[in-house]
Amino acid sequence: MEYKVFGNKIVARIDRGEEILSKIKEIATKENIKFAEVYALGATNDFTVGCYNISEKKYYPNDFKGDHEIVSLVGTINTMNGEFYTHIHMSAANGKGEVFGGHLTRAVVSATCETVITVINGSVDRMRDESTGINLFKF
Repeated sequence: MEYKVFGNKIVARIDRGEEILSKIKEIATKENIKFAEVYALGATNDFTVGCYNISEKKYYPNDFKGDHEIVSLVGTINTMNGEFYTHIHMSAANGKGEVFGGHLTRAVVSATCETVITVINGSVDRMRDESTGINLFKF
């Protein structure tokens, strides 16, 4: 991975074999990011996205292997109890154009992942909402 800072934007190239979420965390930690938005595109051949079941308060993961184009990766970097936290969703298409997506828990880059992080001046922590089981923004 390599990245460059341009004012409040960080442009990163996450390389083949690297895991996207771990590299986003590496950047956020090194640059002391407390609140930001993230978007990216690229390619992956091994990823896990999930869907949240609100009544069970549980994520159900779906694992995918094989060549996929990342058609959308969006989310936030912030904190929970003052520690790094990220909430990212990803959609990826296979060779037939079928798209799969959800809450991202893991994605290994197969070619490249072009990532832009826009740092927002401020901070927003998260708190667990017991009624939904989700970690929500805490203002």
